Amino acid sequence: MTADPADDTRTRILRAALDLFAEHGYQRTSLRQIGERLRLTKTAILYHFPAKEHLLAALVEPLVADLEALLDTAQTQPTERARWTVLEGWVDIMLAHRRPLGMLFHDIALIGRGDTYHRLIVIAMRANDLIAGPDAGRRERVRAVQAVASCSDPIVFFTDVSDEVLRADMLDGVRRLLTAPTADAAGPPEADPAGAAVRPTDLGGTAARPTDPAGTPPAHASRPDATPNATPDVGVVPRRRRPGRPRVLGREQVEAARRMHAAGTHSVDAIAATLGVSRATVYRHLDRQ
Repeated sequence: MTADPADDTRTRILRAALDLFAEHGYQRTSLRQIGERLRLTKTAILYHFPAKEHLLAALVEPLVADLEALLDTAQTQPTERARWTVLEGWVDIMLAHRRPLGMLFHDIALIGRGDTYHRLIVIAMRANDLIAGPDAGRRERVRAVQAVASCSDPIVFFTDVSDEVLRADMLDGVRRLLTAPTADAAGPPEADPAGAAVRPTDLGGTAARPTDPAGTPPAHASRPDATPNATPDVGVVPRRRRPGRPRVLGREQVEAARRMHAAGTHSVDAIAATLGVSRATVYRHLDRQ
């Protein structure tokens, strides 16, 4: 069966756009460059995609549609089965869309003016609800959000790991998270985190995660004074983390920053936002190469 010429041209434009976005980054790729690669005029590109952000929305559409279909399937299942249908399916979908997901990790925010943004928010909320289960308390809801992040974020940072190995590691991590004992009763009382901010970029980051206004992730993993499950000596006041962004990066974060910078798909600002550090911190580590 012969493909419709219009559809064929549209597919070629999308393929060229993905290649150029991966090579130069979304911001540094123009419609003129896409047209030159295909020997098309800018007007021909605009006929199919009236603005560059429409290209972005079209590239992310298969990922969004697959996630919606996954949640529709899980919605009809019992709680425990639905939870693992979502988690395993989420990992498989992220791996299936691995290349565009890595390239679009930050640029998804640019489609916030359209319907895609709303769909991403709904997807994140539905996934969190299905994983947490009915009548979930705060801790269960927090773990649900963490679980979705565990099934998304490694795709972007471990680009050199095979699908099979990464899938096994991600699912092992999320199983450990969801089967770990809950915190003791000494923790803060349950509260409804209504109004917590969510980021559509957390779908590769990507499932929506609550953030503070600065977008700073927990920094205990990179702090030498933070020891998990450690009990402070009696009479000793534990050191408190200074407010603001962490000043150092862990080894894996440094490697991820250098990979993103070398690939040309992320600006220094984007890398800093991803890792929750300042631009100066990113520059300091990049200068050490």
